[in-house]
Amino acid sequence: MITQEHIDRILDGNGNVVDQDGNKIGSAGQVYVDDHTGEPSWVTVRTGLFGTSESFAPLQGASMDGDDVRISYTKDQVKDAPKVDPDQNLSEAEEEELYRHYALSRPGGGNDAAAHGTYSGTTTGSDDTGDVRPGIADVGERDPYDADDSDRSVGHDTSGPTTDDAMTRSEEQLRVGTESRETGRARLRKYVVTENVTQTVPVQREEVRVEREPITDANRGEAMGGPAISEEEHEVTLHEERPVVEKEAVPVERVRLDKETVTDEQTVSEDVRREEVETDEAGDTRRGL
Repeated sequence: MITQEHIDRILDGNGNVVDQDGNKIGSAGQVYVDDHTGEPSWVTVRTGLFGTSESFAPLQGASMDGDDVRISYTKDQVKDAPKVDPDQNLSEAEEEELYRHYALSRPGGGNDAAAHGTYSGTTTGSDDTGDVRPGIADVGERDPYDADDSDRSVGHDTSGPTTDDAMTRSEEQLRVGTESRETGRARLRKYVVTENVTQTVPVQREEVRVEREPITDANRGEAMGGPAISEEEHEVTLHEERPVVEKEAVPVERVRLDKETVTDEQTVSEDVRREEVETDEAGDTRRGL
């Protein structure tokens, strides 16, 4: 159960909100307390890039897990919750919508529960106009509406009613991160190219050559073996070589796609605001703090 003692741990900026299974939903933002009971009722969860989106999650049935808040709901339930401006007090209509989303009933079971406010931890909840915002309850501080409270720390605010003895100066800080996005795709394909290859191959052929030899004692018998005068024909078969072409597909190499990460530097420029404090002294001399 989340009590008033846990609020400072939630608001110190180090804790996250996790779902019932221990999955991180986002960082803890603001804690909303009930104006009547003073008990924590809601916590905002910062999600999205740089925590720019805030969703409301109920603290009923929640518990502390170190610096984290473990709620009794799923991550999807929180992200699908109705979007409510976390910088304003919850109206009854917004509160009813959140109760319906989480299937909860109001504390006490009636409609007499007041709107919830943001717990600040140090101030009583005055805005820039000096007006005290209704619905903001401070844990550990007295009710700012208690007119009989005379022993609280008092300072005079010339723009409105009395407040405490200090004001808070804030400034914007630039948080830059990176995100991964798809810039293109590379595809590896192969196609067929035809080219002409010329090679010189030696070939042989047979040609007819007439040889004559004189009549000698060695060949006289063969020469006189036939008729003295006759007609004859002799035939010789000639041969020649011709080029024969055969083609064979053979593997020559393996080709694949790979990726490598190249780190570049980009400069990001953005305007940030900050609050300055100055004092008005005697003689209208101003000195900045």
